[in-house]
Amino acid sequence: MDKKQAPEKTPVNLLLEISREVTAALDLHTVLERVLVLSTGSIGAERASLIVLDDRRKPIDAAIMVDGKIIAHRSDQLQATIENGLAGWVLREGKPALIQDTSKDPRWLRRQDDAPDKSGAKSVICLPLLQRESLVGILTIVNPEPNSITQDDFDLLKGVADLCGSAIGNSRLFESLQAANRRYRELFDDSIDPIFITDMEGEILEANRQASGVTGYQPVELIGRSLFDLQTRDRTVIQEEQSHLSTGMTAAFESKMVLRNGSLMPVMVHIRRENIDDVDMMQWMFRDLSERKELDRLRDDLSAMIYHDLRSPLANVISSLDIMLATHQDQNLPDASLIQIAYRSAERMQRLISALLDISRLEAGQSILKPQIAEARNLIQEALEVVKPNIDSKMQSTSLVLPNESIFLYVDVDMIRRVLINLTENANKYTPNGAAIQLGCVQNEDMAELWVRDSGPGIPAESARSIFDKYVRLQAENAPKGLGLGLAFCRLAVEAHGGKIWVESNRGQGSRFVMTLPLAKETL
Repeated sequence: MDKKQAPEKTPVNLLLEISREVTAALDLHTVLERVLVLSTGSIGAERASLIVLDDRRKPIDAAIMVDGKIIAHRSDQLQATIENGLAGWVLREGKPALIQDTSKDPRWLRRQDDAPDKSGAKSVICLPLLQRESLVGILTIVNPEPNSITQDDFDLLKGVADLCGSAIGNSRLFESLQAANRRYRELFDDSIDPIFITDMEGEILEANRQASGVTGYQPVELIGRSLFDLQTRDRTVIQEEQSHLSTGMTAAFESKMVLRNGSLMPVMVHIRRENIDDVDMMQWMFRDLSERKELDRLRDDLSAMIYHDLRSPLANVISSLDIMLATHQDQNLPDASLIQIAYRSAERMQRLISALLDISRLEAGQSILKPQIAEARNLIQEALEVVKPNIDSKMQSTSLVLPNESIFLYVDVDMIRRVLINLTENANKYTPNGAAIQLGCVQNEDMAELWVRDSGPGIPAESARSIFDKYVRLQAENAPKGLGLGLAFCRLAVEAHGGKIWVESNRGQGSRFVMTLPLAKETL
């Protein structure tokens, strides 16, 4: 019985074998060696080299074979090869080169054994390796005999070069992905902040070492747990924010992390939407705010002490000015107006200091209200009277929108009076000379609605909420200077009464600041 013969080593079979080899091996150096072994064996080559180039066309790896064996190489040898000789010409021209007799072509860089009394002239083919029109390497194959490379050999090696270029490109991409993955893992695991990867429903898919260390849970205990159980912010609010995030976008908010022992740690949470393998996921990073919160508390305590200590001497200044003003008015002296200016300025300082102290106490959750029954009309008129000198100096007009029947409030009178003064002063600052300011009040079910309307430039919709935060001021041209604490005090004071405060505004049409306050259950 005849033995089955092995298939003939045709060019097609060779290309198929090379294709299988280079696609099966993702390691770059393995790809280089396999290509040389297979391609040189097909044409009986004496030696060959395959040099890989980076994006700057500098050699980054190579395989060199002599007499069927892979030999070592140095980086300076590779650099010299691509700077001179035939490989250098191919690098510069980007075209293949075929030399049938190396003794007759000046592009060939002759070696000592190329002398006629030694191995003599040879035939060489040098091919650029391309991936998507980018030069990624150079393949050089040397045959020991001149005029020994046929057109079929050239076509075959051109096909090898095409396969090799793609294989090198894939190997470089694979190595880049591996390097990127290593960097990501290092950043992920070595981060000083807890980091979680979850699905869009909040189920934890992955957590770094710090997440385990901070929460007190073992890594295996975190996987599958809902992240919403590890922080205190409302789940529906977070999911609403998630729904507005596009891939790669981030959002941040303050919350508290729930640790295994039941304690709470203040944190700043950064969430980022990612798409991995066409699956939407969320990355959560928790930054510990404990030290910052403690620093804020110490700073607030110091500030509160300073504000408290300033009130007493300032009260004495105001009392002294009040006595001086009364004396000068009785004597009808001309410098009484100067004392009035000093008196109003001292009063304004006193309101500012009181507001700062109240902000500190209200943010700390202290109950500082001393509510009593007060008539809304009187509070509005008192606020307007305080600001009237500034209003008159800008020749602004004022109007009151008040109901026929009295509206009685149950509020801390001094605090709400300061809120109204603050809003009226703001209206005075932003309203142009000669324009109108309006104050009003109306009963709305079980609450009273008070407002101050100006004729200023208006407030952008995106700033309508943030202006009630501390230290926030509109970045408008020619805007009045200040610390950005007045509206923060107004918000805290109104909310302490169980009410709300907001602004209704359109660009160029002024702003209307509105607040709701509780009605008195029994009138005077």
